[in-house]
Amino acid sequence: MNKTKNKQLVFICGQCGYESRKWLGRCPGCGEWDSLTEQNPAPALSRRKSIKPHPLSDSVSGGRARFITGIGELDRVLGGGVVPGSMVLIGGDPGIGKSTLILQLLAALTEDDNRVLYVTGEESALQVSMRADRLRVDKEGILLATETCVESITAMAEELSPALLAIDSIQTMFSEEVGSAPGSVTQVRESTARLVSLAKKTGLPVLLVGHVTKDGAIAGPRVLEHMVDTVLYFEGDRGQAFRVLRTVKNRFGSTNEIGVFEMKESGLSEVNNPSALFLAERPVNVPGSVVMPSIEGTRPILVEVQALVSPSNIGTGRRTAIGADPQRLALLTAVLEKKLGVTLFDHDIFLNIAGGIRIDEPALDLGVVVALISSLFEKVVDPTTVVCGEVGLAGEIRAVSQMEMRLREADRLGFTTFLMPKSCLRGLEMLTTGPMKIIGVPTVQALVEQLFQGENKNHLAGM
Repeated sequence: MNKTKNKQLVFICGQCGYESRKWLGRCPGCGEWDSLTEQNPAPALSRRKSIKPHPLSDSVSGGRARFITGIGELDRVLGGGVVPGSMVLIGGDPGIGKSTLILQLLAALTEDDNRVLYVTGEESALQVSMRADRLRVDKEGILLATETCVESITAMAEELSPALLAIDSIQTMFSEEVGSAPGSVTQVRESTARLVSLAKKTGLPVLLVGHVTKDGAIAGPRVLEHMVDTVLYFEGDRGQAFRVLRTVKNRFGSTNEIGVFEMKESGLSEVNNPSALFLAERPVNVPGSVVMPSIEGTRPILVEVQALVSPSNIGTGRRTAIGADPQRLALLTAVLEKKLGVTLFDHDIFLNIAGGIRIDEPALDLGVVVALISSLFEKVVDPTTVVCGEVGLAGEIRAVSQMEMRLREADRLGFTTFLMPKSCLRGLEMLTTGPMKIIGVPTVQALVEQLFQGENKNHLAGM
């Protein structure tokens, strides 16, 4: 009996879903150490009816391409609305606002006389009703079910034919044909596969909520993100009011698109002008602060780059970056030491992108350099100045893309000076409507001279 039972068990990687008949210290699929755990295998596929192919034109003619959710920021990250038959996965830290967003979305969809199905495996019906009362959403049209069996959920959805199915969360779902516990790699993968089959067969859009691990990745096998059509991540600190909904995968729209929300007592509120929001509390005439125009998907956003450079008490300085790449900070610090002759190895350097947003593009380099120099020499950058550009290892300032969108956003918010790579100057003067002064700088040395007008030349030479 034990031999038969052992033969049925497999070892499955919790990161990529790789299966092995024996335990391995390192997963051959993804290379992760100590990630294989003992699980019951997935059930064999049952015999299914054959499906006759049909012309591709029949799939798009007469159908509804998308439907608008009624929440503009959510429609933006989805690429213009929800696509019928699509699978959308939303991940985020506990308490970040995932369930709140889903309930507001379902309430918005019911305004067009749609019926939606909300399945929760984590909360009771009373808890969901209390949240609905707090958010002041209309409960009419929202069908609620507290169920965790995926077979019952699919049967329920086929019977009711709702406009959208929301499941909170996928880690609580289980299939009766799988013997392992809910939340295991096999259960998460099998439950998602059955919901994908339901969505593609019936055209029902399915919205899944996923827990995240301590590393920030969605819990379960990595293959989960490959099975769905769209992956959204909720970012932000629960201590702050701002929430950023970021697209990391979208088969029906652009990636790296973001939607900005503000958490209020009445729920999540859309932020239509993120630039003004992120710059609302910016200190004026303070060293170490500069504004940089970033591009998130198709949207330009102005953010504040803050730096604090202070002598270290232990001889070797620390490097800390919040909202930016720490490796990029170390690289830019080395460029400043080499090309400007400043000494930074014995200074603590702290970099922060204010507002809780994360910037990954190279255009941030120039903002980091200006903020570091401003803090090091206690020199204030003109508050009406914005900077943007990539910095190379030779100290040159390189061109970045979509400079026209960045310039228009800075001009719209009243900034009067824009420092950018010299190679990006051509034709930009015609795009501004106000007294915008556009300055091209070729190197970091020219940048420092332009910003501080030679005030620190002697200081730099002495360093």
